[in-house]
Amino acid sequence: SRHSAIDGRTTRHESHALSQKHRKRIEEAFGWAKTVGGMAQTVYRRIERVRSRFILTMVANNLARLPRLLAA
Repeated sequence: SRHSAIDGRTTRHESHALSQKHRKRIEEAFGWAKTVGGMAQTVYRRIERVRSRFILTMVANNLARLPRLLAA
């Protein structure tokens, strides 16, 4: 019973499928940051501290992914 708002004029192009693959990869990193990295609700004030925490969290995400990337 699910229906997409995007019709065949868009989905028929291979660039749409490629875009969806890239989108999934990006969303996985942000999902990891929110659940595992603790970025769902920050405890910091001031944009500089939040930015630093976000960068540190994304570095940790890359380090967690590194063994799987090297094995591939």
